[in-house]
Amino acid sequence: MNDQKVFETAKKYENEVCQFLRDICAIPSTSCHERDVVLRIKEEMKKVGFDEVIIDPMGNIIGRIGDGPRVIAMDSHIDCVDVGSMSEWKHDPFKGKLENGVIWGRGATDQKGGMAGMVYGVKIIKELGLLSDYTLYVVGSVQEEDCDGLCWQYIYNEDIVKNKLIKMPECVVITEPTNLQIYRGHRGRMEITVTTYGVSCHGSAPERGKNAVYMMSKIALGVEKLNEKLKHDDFLGKGTVCVSCIECKTPSYCAVPDECTIHLDRRLTAGETDESAVKEVDDMVKELGFKEGEYKIEILNYAVPSYTNLEYPTRKYYPTWVLPEDHPVNKAAVATFKGLFNEEPVVDKWVFSTNGIATMGMFGIPTVGFGPANEIYAHTVNDQCPVMDLVKAAAFYALFPTKFLAETK
Repeated sequence: MNDQKVFETAKKYENEVCQFLRDICAIPSTSCHERDVVLRIKEEMKKVGFDEVIIDPMGNIIGRIGDGPRVIAMDSHIDCVDVGSMSEWKHDPFKGKLENGVIWGRGATDQKGGMAGMVYGVKIIKELGLLSDYTLYVVGSVQEEDCDGLCWQYIYNEDIVKNKLIKMPECVVITEPTNLQIYRGHRGRMEITVTTYGVSCHGSAPERGKNAVYMMSKIALGVEKLNEKLKHDDFLGKGTVCVSCIECKTPSYCAVPDECTIHLDRRLTAGETDESAVKEVDDMVKELGFKEGEYKIEILNYAVPSYTNLEYPTRKYYPTWVLPEDHPVNKAAVATFKGLFNEEPVVDKWVFSTNGIATMGMFGIPTVGFGPANEIYAHTVNDQCPVMDLVKAAAFYALFPTKFLAETK
């Protein structure tokens, strides 16, 4: 099969893949409220000829083609962040508007475009007879915006290992937006809280108490300075930390607050872990003169039911991961791009975090990224996906399994 034939076939389905993305963008699907978009995706999977479509107990939708011994998975989370102020949107976020070759709407960038491309990648595989001795799973995962990787913790532990609902994949393609570049990793992240404990008293005589907010102000400034000392990696860049929220508890607005908490958004570069990150904060607090009992440092937990009412608790620690540049999965992705588009791809990394923190970061499944749209528009009122990106992504997803098998035979 000539690789260009795959691209030409993808172009033939431009209208269909475009309409599908418009349809699913028009369906609100914030985290834990994905049921309606899952049902629409199921409809399209059946239409294009998937061999099997499963909705697992968590609510993830998993389409399968083939039943061969080589197993590949592709993932798109199908939940979105909320829209914020509607007055800031130039286009209705739930119309899936098509204008000048671009689809506008919540989730067009992050990341329903990946789902549309994958589904029509399967249609191309079927039409051109590309399916050989492999099994391909196309996953529409839930709750990623709330807790990235949680969906794949469930898929790995429950659907694959425990219940044998699907087979273990040899590799995973994450279809988050990459601007049609190949991404092979990103920094990890974690959510940490620091709480200070003071002594409340009447606000008219603050010297009688110990103000937890004043205590915390020293720590917050310490966090700012700590950010300057974190590790740097040549590929992933620098680890970062910032105070993203602060709140206090006080008996009244006429009293000294006795408790104050900050939330830290910690991004982890290569060589940084949950233990090392907590220790850095703890060492900094101790250097400021705080003693045991005056403060507490915690990694947060996530335990929110999915739309099926299934609760799957996890710690909010999302490991860093990098696929080596010379890994066969990355080579297969590069070969796919070159075969389709006759040019060298850009191989880079995401700025934000993806479900790769679970597939490769937790479980060691080789993972690579390729997706339509530009991540700079994710979570913004300019949420968008170019139609030609969809076409190219569908071609990529159709050809990748063949290239992967060739690279690893």
